[in-house]
Amino acid sequence: MLRPTDIENLQGNKSRYAIVIGVAKRARDISGAAEREGVILLEKPVSMAINDLTSGSFKILSPQDEEN
Repeated sequence: MLRPTDIENLQGNKSRYAIVIGVAKRARDISGAAEREGVILLEKPVSMAINDLTSGSFKILSPQDEEN
């Protein structure tokens, strides 16, 4: 579970809303890919998405970042 202090560490210049939406989108991607491939997930997709975000393998881009 992501604790409020963890959100502060992840936040940087992003809002909490952006973090929650980014984690939810990543979790849906993970879940959809596992379903298409027929893989049984042992860990919850939200936990996997949070781990991706904290490890740096997934980044949340703002519209300004996407233009550059």
